[in-house]
Amino acid sequence: MYKYLASLSFQIKKQKKQKKSLHSIIPLKKSSQTKKNKDINRTRKIAMEFSIAAISILLLLTQGIAAQAAIFDVTKYGAKADGKSDISQALMSAWQEACASTTPSSTVLIPGGTYLLTAVNIVGPCRAPVGILVQGTLLAPADPAQVKADAWITFEHIDQFTLSGNGILDGQGAIAWAHNDCSKNANCGPIPMNLRFNSVTNSVVRDITSKDSKNFHVNLLGCNNFSFQHFTISAPETSLNTDGIHIGRSTGVNITDTNIMTGDDCVSIGDGSQQINVERVTCGPGHGISIGSLGKYKGESPVVGVTVRNCTLTNTQNGVRLKSWPDSPAPGTASDMHFEDIIMNNVGNPVLIDQEYCPYNQCNLKNPSLVQISRVSFKKIRGTTSTKLAVKLVCSSSNPCQNVEVGDIDLTYTGKEGGAATSQCANIKPILSGNQNPATCNSAQSS
Repeated sequence: MYKYLASLSFQIKKQKKQKKSLHSIIPLKKSSQTKKNKDINRTRKIAMEFSIAAISILLLLTQGIAAQAAIFDVTKYGAKADGKSDISQALMSAWQEACASTTPSSTVLIPGGTYLLTAVNIVGPCRAPVGILVQGTLLAPADPAQVKADAWITFEHIDQFTLSGNGILDGQGAIAWAHNDCSKNANCGPIPMNLRFNSVTNSVVRDITSKDSKNFHVNLLGCNNFSFQHFTISAPETSLNTDGIHIGRSTGVNITDTNIMTGDDCVSIGDGSQQINVERVTCGPGHGISIGSLGKYKGESPVVGVTVRNCTLTNTQNGVRLKSWPDSPAPGTASDMHFEDIIMNNVGNPVLIDQEYCPYNQCNLKNPSLVQISRVSFKKIRGTTSTKLAVKLVCSSSNPCQNVEVGDIDLTYTGKEGGAATSQCANIKPILSGNQNPATCNSAQSS
């Protein structure tokens, strides 16, 4: 481009020189001179247009370089990768500058290495899309008493946020698990989770790992259009109350291509959740993929539109399930929930509706659940079951399940008792189709 502009400039100078030379030798006719002037003006106009275009391109390139340079490295703010020095102040300083930047995709960088991080509350709104890239390992304080909040890392009121990287968020939960007595003590204190997202919208968590959380790994509340992609969750089977991803009162949540190994539900979907998609997720160990538990508290919002598809569960206590408490304090609803194309490998209770969910006998089974379950399907579910009871559909006696489809179920019992898998049904008349192994809700088992 620059060569072309130089050539144009040379032509203009040449034409000027020729014009002067001709004036001194032969008087030009007026019409000929006018034509020459028009040609010169046209050439000058073209040169100016190309100059403007060149300047515009240079400005765009400069802006692109500036956008790529919008990196806020926590080590530049005092963070040390020694695993002992708290980097919370450095992280918050880097975040405040990134959040205030108008450059799209400003990124807080946590480079490779091991860093100690105490509890932080990362808050928006920000002026442009923003992210945190974790390449190293973040360590939470091992003693839960040192985390003065219900979450180790909290994100609030942020739009267009990305949490990514090949790094690890290590909650160091072993001490907390050993002292967790919440199953026996109703007044047990709060135990911090790894990640909490409150009112975060149009955002994504990608590639990162959550390890050994003291409580839930991830909790979403009031979020909209939120995705988890290639996310990894890891904790021992014996870790208490370590739900992988818990969703509450959120809309448009997608969990895809994710691997969850934990001590509780891999995915749990609470009240007020709508348009939730769980696809290509591997789960196990853990307690399965669950909707609920529902119906424990007053004022719960409906669950509408949940799809769990093309997932694999291995060595989990449960498969895909809906659960609600009996003795509900108020009515509730859960509808449009679909489980399809699921592989079960040595899974207990692979297909389960349980409206008598009552862990630790903390409820009154005499009073039925007031949660109305409707428009549910279980299709193309196959594999092996570790419990002889493979399909259990036990609904509320006061609000029987409605419009439940069961089709193409093929589950083989591989336990020590021997014999074939069985089913149990109560307060339900399902719509059956395709293969039924075991036979579902036959006359001897339905009520």
